[in-house]
Amino acid sequence: MALTRYRLAIALGFATQGFVFIGLTTRLPDLKERWDLSELGISAVLLAIVLLAGAGSVLAERLAARVASARVLRAGLVLAAAGSALMLAAPAWAAYLVGVGLYGVGLGVVDATTNMQAVALERRYGRTILPSFHGAWTLGGLLGAATTLATEDAALGWTALTALVPLLAAAAAFLPREPRETDPATATAAGPAIPWRPILMVGLGMVVFYMVDTAAQTWGAVYLDDVVDAPSRFVALAALPYLLASLVVRVAGDALVERYGATPVLRVGAVVACAGLVVVTAAPTWLVAVLGFTLTGAGISVVAPLSFSAAARIAGGSVERVDAVIARFNQFNYVGGLLGAVLTGVVGQDELRYGFVVPMVLVLALLPLARWFGAGTPAAAREREIDLSAEPSAGTPGT
Repeated sequence: MALTRYRLAIALGFATQGFVFIGLTTRLPDLKERWDLSELGISAVLLAIVLLAGAGSVLAERLAARVASARVLRAGLVLAAAGSALMLAAPAWAAYLVGVGLYGVGLGVVDATTNMQAVALERRYGRTILPSFHGAWTLGGLLGAATTLATEDAALGWTALTALVPLLAAAAAFLPREPRETDPATATAAGPAIPWRPILMVGLGMVVFYMVDTAAQTWGAVYLDDVVDAPSRFVALAALPYLLASLVVRVAGDALVERYGATPVLRVGAVVACAGLVVVTAAPTWLVAVLGFTLTGAGISVVAPLSFSAAARIAGGSVERVDAVIARFNQFNYVGGLLGAVLTGVVGQDELRYGFVVPMVLVLALLPLARWFGAGTPAAAREREIDLSAEPSAGTPGT
């Protein structure tokens, strides 16, 4: 019963992150108008958020050996709440920039610590549960987009009330740290050296995922508008079928991986995603393009959660050690996101169809990379081996 309570709390953390992130990105046209930003100005703001999120993830890594991830997650949610509120309701440009800074750092901290929490709980369950957590992120994103649509006539300042959501989520009962390591200085050094090569190979898989995901969500609406001439009322909802397909597969992903294994699921998903992007690039009409984006979302959606799960399993050892690895591993998220947005735009600057050939080809890299997702001793089994061979030291779990 306690594990179920923690699972719901962690799912709330993921959903809140998706809600705030998609809620802000769908407000970009309003923010652009509010501050009279050019396309280049908006791109600079997005780049700043990504770079600051990377810094937030590094900060989470530094804290992982000393502070329980539940505490860091709460701090990250508060930062995200303050930053998003300032971005939406700032009375002056300087205040808006402060909001961008706070939100960017908070985004990275929450990204890292929600996944720390998720892999720690997966260790306790002893089975795959990461995909459904990332499904909660997708659900939160859908709710964020719906909230934007429902409040499109409201004054921008009033929309800052959505910042109450991460503040409320910060009060959730997140997973406390197991009382295993008592010396923060040696916590991450416990056990054999971290096998970075297989972790890097899994990380490359996550880079591929975020390249495809960012290309679809950043350029999908532009593609529907400029290339296949979709009605204007449907362009704003370009990512909806993609997100819905991702949600369905992520919710089913726990059972699929338990039944068939991560490697076959990833390989089949890569082929489906590639087929979806072939449909996108060859689409004669906007309805066919939407079908292609839907297939792409279904095929690619479980890569990110299985990446974090595999990285934690390969790292093994103490909770502090795994937390530090997950925070560093989270950097692949931002590398893939930047590459996906930039490469698709650069290659497709004259004809966007060609831009989507980039993720269409690169997603096939998951076929050879998928074997690394099954590498390493399962974390739960390794923990049981440790428990049998050594008496756990006393300590007080952090919250």
